Amino acid sequence: MDAKKTIETGKAVLGIELGSTRIKAVLIDQENHPIAQGSHTWENQLVDGLWTYSIEAVWTGLQDCYADLRANVKKEYDVEIVSLAAIGISAMMHGYMPFDAKGHILAPFRTWRNTNTGKAAAELSELFVYNIPLRWSISHLYQAVLDGETHVGDIDYLTTLAGYVHWQLTGEKVLGIGDASGMLPIDPDTKDYVTAMVSKFDNLLVPKGYPWKLLDILPRVLVAGESAGTLTAEGAARLDVSGHLQAGVPLCPPEGDAGTGMVATNAVKQRTGNVSAGTSSFSMIVLEKDLSRPYEMIDMVTTPDGSLVAMVHCNNCTSDLNAWVGLFKEYQELLGIPVDMNEVYGKLYNHALTGDADCGGLVSYNYISGEPITGFAEGRPLFVRSAGDKFNLANFMRAHLNASVGVLKVGNDILFNDEKVKVDRITGHGGLFKTPGVGQRVLAAAINSPISVMETAGEGGAWGIALLAAYLPEHKAGKSLPDFLDERVFAGDAGVEIAPTAEEVAGFNAYIANYKACLPIEAAAVNAKK
Repeated sequence: MDAKKTIETGKAVLGIELGSTRIKAVLIDQENHPIAQGSHTWENQLVDGLWTYSIEAVWTGLQDCYADLRANVKKEYDVEIVSLAAIGISAMMHGYMPFDAKGHILAPFRTWRNTNTGKAAAELSELFVYNIPLRWSISHLYQAVLDGETHVGDIDYLTTLAGYVHWQLTGEKVLGIGDASGMLPIDPDTKDYVTAMVSKFDNLLVPKGYPWKLLDILPRVLVAGESAGTLTAEGAARLDVSGHLQAGVPLCPPEGDAGTGMVATNAVKQRTGNVSAGTSSFSMIVLEKDLSRPYEMIDMVTTPDGSLVAMVHCNNCTSDLNAWVGLFKEYQELLGIPVDMNEVYGKLYNHALTGDADCGGLVSYNYISGEPITGFAEGRPLFVRSAGDKFNLANFMRAHLNASVGVLKVGNDILFNDEKVKVDRITGHGGLFKTPGVGQRVLAAAINSPISVMETAGEGGAWGIALLAAYLPEHKAGKSLPDFLDERVFAGDAGVEIAPTAEEVAGFNAYIANYKACLPIEAAAVNAKK
């Protein structure tokens, strides 16, 4: 069936992901291929010391993104989207969105980027004997308790951004298990919140006298393929302000961008993994067994179908690198030379590979915001060199590329060197890999492992959540998510693999040793510049 007829007959599937810098919509056909897309660019705001997006920005962005998709469909196929086979909603993981009984948000949305929850995360980690990261919803909730925020007693529902949008479209207070595992730890056997931790938290809050218990306010947990409700008339009108989209479309469980990244890279089986590298970066390694002990640097989450995953999450990745590339763009404009950003990135990235494997001693810290893995609640972007270092363009760019995955290496060294975790395939996706071969080679050197990149890697999380929506009837028919991806989506496509050389691995190890040794300079910069 051609794309036009797929859309006309309501057999297309829609995936929407609210990422950190872009909201993206992807429409896929019955063969799971993208046939149309739309997008909206947005940015978080620092308000009263906390990173946030307003509720108005969420809906303005969603509506503009969907309108852009409609325009793309109209231009390419001269048809209107009236009905769909399924819809999936995903968004940046974790964070804090508390609502009262009337559905009003009680505090501005606090994103994953905030690092104000140190005391809460530390106390909960000790209470649960489990690593509870700063950005998890339970950390934000307990920090609000510790800070005496008056809204806490009025909470009727606490969810993530994906869970919020899904609730508004369907009326259902549910969450996919992958995103739910970033609210509170999940028991891989029961596929639900860990009962003992729920009890411990409730007992901890007894003296506060709040009118709710934890399970009263958390979303119900669903695994991939389970029914998560249907699009209401109100939801349809809110998403498509033109009024063409009809209600009644089934939705899959809403997921976080970590889960959709696993799906988009076919990394939901045990002994597979993926690395997402864009505004932030994270690696997801699907484990055969639990780790020997909790690690502060490693978050335990799940795949969308409930398998245990070791996650290393870094707040910063390409933002500082992009800023430096922007300087070269300005220089080119000063010379009066037309700018093609793909060419600028391509030239600079490939030139970086001609530099010294250890970057000639140069070091970069890409800390736009804090970086918990290296112990920073705040960050200062910083470039460091001594007079005797080999300061040239290739080493300069290579140092910034290395920095984009430097913190990721620190966390993954624990998994591979200390825990001896075995992985058959790691797949990369995200903006760092848009220039063929470069980001892939840098990451391979960082974690001393072959890295694959698929042609579909650029499709990203919106495609991943569209695939989870397309999986709904397959799950009902008894097919597992890994089998659906292997057989119906990727069909043996493992992508292009690049393995690191011994020299590249040794060079990155030398770079990271220098990086760790110079961390006091970053600390001094944070302390000196308020």
